[in-house]
Amino acid sequence: MTLKKNDPGTLPIPSEFIAWTRLVELTCVEPATMAELLDMGWIDPVRTQADEYLFRTRDVLRIQKLQRLCRDLEISFAAGCIIVDLIDRVERLEQELFELRRLL
Repeated sequence: MTLKKNDPGTLPIPSEFIAWTRLVELTCVEPATMAELLDMGWIDPVRTQADEYLFRTRDVLRIQKLQRLCRDLEISFAAGCIIVDLIDRVERLEQELFELRRLL
């Protein structure tokens, strides 16, 4: 038996996007602080036709990493954003290096 899109037994397709309220709820970041991160361009949501923000689930992990850094190192969000960006870049470069080594 194959399930079709409209079959009641079909599970919904998980989304990689979450709404503003869910992001704030998951990260426990004040909406004003979240707005600052948006203004800085540190998180880049998708806008719906209704002009609402949708965030990627990976944004939750980045924000949680930012919070840990800021708390543990007692630094500002701006400084933490730079550090998280650098960590992400290093991780991407390490992945590229791994892939290049695999091809050799």
